[in-house]
Amino acid sequence: MCGGHCGARAALHREESVTPPGCRLPRDLDAKVRAALEDWADSGKVGRLWARDPTLWTGRDEARWLGWLGIVDQQLGRLDEFRRAAEDVRQAGLSHVLLLGMGGSSLCPEVLKMTFGRIAGRPELHVLDSTDPAQVRTLETTVDLLRTLFIVASKSGTTLEPNIFKQHFFERAKAAVGAAEVGRRFVAITDPGSQMQRVAEADGFRRVFFGLPSIGGRYSALSDFGMVPAAMMGLDVARLLGRAAEMARACAASVPVEENPGAVLGIVMGVLAKNGRDKATLVASPAIHALGAWLEQLLAESTGKEGQGLIPVDREPLGAPEVYGVDRFFVYLRLTSAPDAEQDLRVEALERAGQPLVRITVDDPYDLGAEFFRWEFATAVAGAILHIHPFDQPDVEASKLATRRLTDEYEKVGALPSQAAVRADDTHLHAALRNHLGRLGAGDYAALLAYVEMNAAHERELQAIRGAIRDRYRVATCLGFGPRFLHSTGQAYKGGPNSGVFLQITCDDAVDVPVPGQKYTFGVVKAAQAQGDFQVLVERGRRALRIHLGKDVKGGLATLRSAVSQATA
Repeated sequence: MCGGHCGARAALHREESVTPPGCRLPRDLDAKVRAALEDWADSGKVGRLWARDPTLWTGRDEARWLGWLGIVDQQLGRLDEFRRAAEDVRQAGLSHVLLLGMGGSSLCPEVLKMTFGRIAGRPELHVLDSTDPAQVRTLETTVDLLRTLFIVASKSGTTLEPNIFKQHFFERAKAAVGAAEVGRRFVAITDPGSQMQRVAEADGFRRVFFGLPSIGGRYSALSDFGMVPAAMMGLDVARLLGRAAEMARACAASVPVEENPGAVLGIVMGVLAKNGRDKATLVASPAIHALGAWLEQLLAESTGKEGQGLIPVDREPLGAPEVYGVDRFFVYLRLTSAPDAEQDLRVEALERAGQPLVRITVDDPYDLGAEFFRWEFATAVAGAILHIHPFDQPDVEASKLATRRLTDEYEKVGALPSQAAVRADDTHLHAALRNHLGRLGAGDYAALLAYVEMNAAHERELQAIRGAIRDRYRVATCLGFGPRFLHSTGQAYKGGPNSGVFLQITCDDAVDVPVPGQKYTFGVVKAAQAQGDFQVLVERGRRALRIHLGKDVKGGLATLRSAVSQATA
């Protein structure tokens, strides 16, 4: 079949006597996938997708959200503009670029930053997508405010987090470079006519780049939301987009469905989800592991609604075959230029054990351009199989509204309502955890929702906790740092299948950071987001428990890890 580049590059490998190509499926699922492939071919459904036919999904407003289908060719026509923008930043002598955004506005840049690192002779890209005060302070001390360009990325311009990020760093940069120069240290990426465009123009931003209103945030990787940061950090945008263009051609309506890499992947995901294999377990070579966070948002926010959908499982350490249930399927994104031998062996063991497996090979990191398009196309196809609207996110909006009510109340009365929680120093913590985790059953998943600073030390503790839960209860496990996951997997947790058991983890902030012009602080916003999140989970009938760590996050996580070990013994 034609893969990522009309050849072997980024293709789904063909395995002898296996249908569809690149997949190892149990016999019953194999037959259902083949039947779906035939249906898509006979009904011309790939052509209908390219024709933007909303009846392929729910017949509502899906046609309004398909601008991503043509974005690659549009961007290839703007390469000189991207080069000039990158050169402008380089000539200004700026050493850092700090992107301020959430969800679809920040995840693609984060993937690029973590995959490619710093490009010699170019400013280093950093991404802030958390209201955690410790994380805000960490980023502020990492960059040189005298030599930093700030990118405020927000499609609507009304999203709370990018707005308060801008307020904070505009004041900090003004103190460093002066009122006359500060506007020149900011650019915006936003939709035309947005509130953010008006703010940028009023504050004299260096430049405003525009997104397309017909592209939702999680489908915007190849638009300016992804390509402007890519250019400024020094990536070869032409090469990245060229790989995406080859994948777009491979997914064309003229390509037979069984050779269409996006259609095949989407049909496999949709059929497996409809047949109880809804835990999409992502395995990626270490050098491209950051792609998983972008895929989490794309899959969860697009399909997790109306009580169904895919639950993406990212960065869960691979275990022995016996710890996995019959609700899983695995996708292995293998970087051929830097494979991991241990990972290969573990994936082969899962394949021998009969777990459904899709293999995708990635020749080099620039193939991420192809993967962005492949997975966007596949997700739209999976949405059609599930008969849902893959371009809206109703339950994300519910959490945003709950948070807004709480922050508005704080502005009036100066306090948030109290919320019940089990404290990490409670002598009965392990018993509470045993009771809560005991609610896990076959086909369920456990999710850790951690409203703490996202750093390596905290992640190690949380990964150990999820591993203990997975191995004891034989369920899929997810890990999200709050509040960023609210703009990602939060949709599936609230709107998808009611199979999650949630452990929300909160803390007291040792040091808070004020938000200019507001009574509330970053810590108050984070606390409001956690309360709003928990409130909506409970309203949706989800099984949720809140654990509060106090101010000593490191010690609290260690205590929690020990209690989970006791509870799962």
